[in-house]
Amino acid sequence: MTIQRIRSGGIYEDRIGYCRAVVAGGFVHVSGTTAQGTDIPEDVVGQCRSALQAIEQALKEAGTDFASVVRVTYMLPDKNDFEACWPVLAKTFGANPPAATMIECDLIDPRYRIEIEVTALA
Repeated sequence: MTIQRIRSGGIYEDRIGYCRAVVAGGFVHVSGTTAQGTDIPEDVVGQCRSALQAIEQALKEAGTDFASVVRVTYMLPDKNDFEACWPVLAKTFGANPPAATMIECDLIDPRYRIEIEVTALA
């Protein structure tokens, strides 16, 4: 089996020892992704959009897109923030909604308000 590793250059990849995505066994496994860059939006919707942009780039590098996502997990420190993201998520997945789970938990940095992980068909 061929394994392709996709790196994004995120600040935690080398420090923790992971990559943005792994293509293996007919699937693209995208790591939990938070807002990217040095200017992290303060609002959960802005952070959701930023995370989705990074995920979209990883999916693109793997040769796929959001229409092929079969599973998504949302992690938020405050479950009450999730509803504000719904319109962005509904637009992102459109006619191809994946199976989904939302978990309330702490994230690696208190500035982050949402982390998103997806699995897609390769």
